[in-house]
Amino acid sequence: MQSVTSELKNLHLPALWDKKAQKCGLRHTVFSANGDKYTGEWKDNLKHGKGTQVWKRTGSIYSGDWKCGKRDGLGSYSILLPETKQYEKKYCGQWKHGQKHGQGKYFYRDSSVYEGDWSEGRRSGWGRMYYANGDFYEGQWLKDQKHGQGMIQYANGNWYEGSWKDGKKNGNGKFYYLDTGQLYEGYWVNGTAKCGTLSDCGRDHAPRPTKYSLPQVRHLYCCICFYHTEYLKCSEYVCSIVKVQLADMHLVLREALSLHCNHNG
Repeated sequence: MQSVTSELKNLHLPALWDKKAQKCGLRHTVFSANGDKYTGEWKDNLKHGKGTQVWKRTGSIYSGDWKCGKRDGLGSYSILLPETKQYEKKYCGQWKHGQKHGQGKYFYRDSSVYEGDWSEGRRSGWGRMYYANGDFYEGQWLKDQKHGQGMIQYANGNWYEGSWKDGKKNGNGKFYYLDTGQLYEGYWVNGTAKCGTLSDCGRDHAPRPTKYSLPQVRHLYCCICFYHTEYLKCSEYVCSIVKVQLADMHLVLREALSLHCNHNG
């Protein structure tokens, strides 16, 4: 009888040990086989709640919220500098599924700083970027690139506001040359101005103004505007900028050639 009771107890021992090994609730520091250590709360054998993780190989440390074994919620991440053995904060903000996600602030090694929206570990949404060289950008981001509407102010005072795509100026935008007192308004493609107008803007107060201001231009031209089969001839006038948009370029050329032939015939 005694031996049977002993065997029954032995059968329950593995289940008892497994139950005691299950981590749930607040625990002291738990070391992993690779030397990483975690101090904090657990749930169903997973990091869950408030806790601090230290990675042995890099010395990096995360302190904040956890969910189902991953960084999730508010938390800060710092790295250990080998040369000084001191910690340097890299990111402070929101996390989701182990990645930077939501609002957060990231500190780059060259002293640049980004604060704003994150998505799946990358800058996406609205944010501000303070560059180490003194440039400053505020606007929309997508997958770590300036994308959408945004404004950048350069260290020399010049600034651009308008559309961006894949980190470059793309679409309509304005570039203010505050050093020379000029303004460019127009269309950009892959960071290059393609079509637009240049005008004086605060030239009298610019630190390095151009030698001559942009002159007024007197135009004497004929504009043929097609409305069904009629056309209108315009007279002389004075302006700075003239824009002409043709409804049908080939139709205008054919009509002009016909008028020229009739005149000479």
